[in-house]
Order: sequence, then structure tokens, then C-alpha cells
Amino acid sequence: MEFNSRSVSILLVDDDEINNFISIKLIKKALMNTEIMACLNGKFAIDRLVEIQKEDPEKLPDYILLDINMPIMNGWEFLDEFKRLNIDPAGKCKIFIISSSVFSNDINKARSYPLVKDFISKPLNVEKIVDLFKVEDPA
Repeated sequence: MEFNSRSVSILLVDDDEINNFISIKLIKKALMNTEIMACLNGKFAIDRLVEIQKEDPEKLPDYILLDINMPIMNGWEFLDEFKRLNIDPAGKCKIFIISSSVFSNDINKARSYPLVKDFISKPLNVEKIVDLFKVEDPA
């Protein structure tokens, strides 16, 4: 099932630990060469990204899979802060909203953010993951 052998780094931002566990298993099944970090809310993720950016911007994740509804800092606040802090001026990170929301206003709001590549409905499965990364594969 692996379509691509390059190493991919992913930041998963979701407050549901069980969901994170399942998502990580699915991503590792779909993509063999993957580094995955998980943060339980947008604030932790922003803090981690700021740290990485200061140390070595090359190490910013290739993909950010972002939930919308989280405590402390939700997905929308994360996007605003990510942009405000100019964490990724080179545009390395591709951000996808991963949400169980079926509200069209959430989907439309996600698409109104230039930083957001797409809106993917939960639950994730291997096919969705392969499709997600296949679209972005430059090879």
C-alpha cells in the first residue's frame, strides 16, 4: 500500500487521545516512513511549532492534521495564531482540517483559510489517508 518512500513528518492536533492512537496506527499503516507528533490542543501545538521553528525551520512538519473542536485553543484559533506568528514563512506545512463536524459552515470556514488545503471528515481510514498524501505527493 505504500506509494512513496520519502520520510514524511506529521503533526496531529486533536484532543481525543483514543482518536489520536487510532489515527497514528492508520497513518503508519498507510505510510511506512512517517514521524508523527501528537498534541492534545492547539496551544500545545503552537508552542511546539514555535520551538521547532526557532531550532530548525527545516524540521517543521510536512503536514498538520488539525481538529476544530478542542479545549484551550481550538482549530480556528490555532490557524489564526499560526498565521499571526508567521511560523512557516516558507510554506512547508500543509494543513488539513480533520473533523467530525458535518456543518457546512465549518467546511466553508475551513476552505476560507488559505493555509488549509482541505477538510477531511472523521473517522480517518487507510483509504482517506492514502488519498490525502497521494494528492500531495510531488513524484
